[in-house]
Amino acid sequence: MENLVFKPISIDDKKLITSFTWQSNNQNCDFSFANMCSWRFLYDSEFAVVDNMLLIRFYIEGGRVAYMMPVGEGDLKKAILLLENDSLSKGHPLCLLGITPGSITSLDRLFPGDFRFIPERDYFDYIYLRDDLVRLQGKRYQPKRNHINRFKSEYEFIYKPITSDILSDCLALESEWCMQNNCQENEALQDERQSLAYALLHFDQLGLTGGAIWIDEQIVAFSFGMPINHNTFGVHVEKANTSFDGIYAVINQQFASHIPEQYVYVNREEDLGIPGLRKAKLSYYPAILLEKNAAIKHR
Repeated sequence: MENLVFKPISIDDKKLITSFTWQSNNQNCDFSFANMCSWRFLYDSEFAVVDNMLLIRFYIEGGRVAYMMPVGEGDLKKAILLLENDSLSKGHPLCLLGITPGSITSLDRLFPGDFRFIPERDYFDYIYLRDDLVRLQGKRYQPKRNHINRFKSEYEFIYKPITSDILSDCLALESEWCMQNNCQENEALQDERQSLAYALLHFDQLGLTGGAIWIDEQIVAFSFGMPINHNTFGVHVEKANTSFDGIYAVINQQFASHIPEQYVYVNREEDLGIPGLRKAKLSYYPAILLEKNAAIKHR
């Protein structure tokens, strides 16, 4: 069996990689090109294209190799066997991460009983109807509307798209947020900070879209993301000055309302098992709680 040749993911690979991800039905936030690039420092993410299939390899705790589900119109069974051969050459059984229910069906069909699937609840993606986030209709969204109406009655604000001339303002707000949340004592927040800084410094090259809330010529919140596929937009970052009550509800709604309407779904990523974050994401009533599994090939 042929040996795979992987290369590090870089911004120059955007057109090639998104030619696979854009047309797929993968709504998983891990398939956002911006996420692949901005988190590469942590996972050493690499890719290969073989017979019209995109293969992605990365490394997790202790340097163990793992892979994403292959994407493309080629031979999926062959692609999985190539990944298995690559993994075994590194001394590990094949481990696929971020495996969604549709991918489980495909793997079970091609390799009956060969994979063990382990749900990873902390990494399930929260996917909403864009229209729900914009309109906030119905009784269940009444608390959100109350927050926003109270904010609007207290503050005069403007919404601006993120452009190159305000990237430094976004970084300044992020630094302030980090001071308030003790980033220096939290490794996960330090990693997030490095990813966010990379994304902002390469904003246009990554193809990101974002928006910011301003009060009295001061930035008080910003959010950004990019399309994951043809119908799902990924929101990767949302930061705000919480001394303004209701600010997160406002930036959430404002940014959603500026996402092009072709994106029916908005993926607001995982909760990482953080109780407050889980409560906040559930309070927006996801249309899909996208199950993600580890898939280990055991025979």
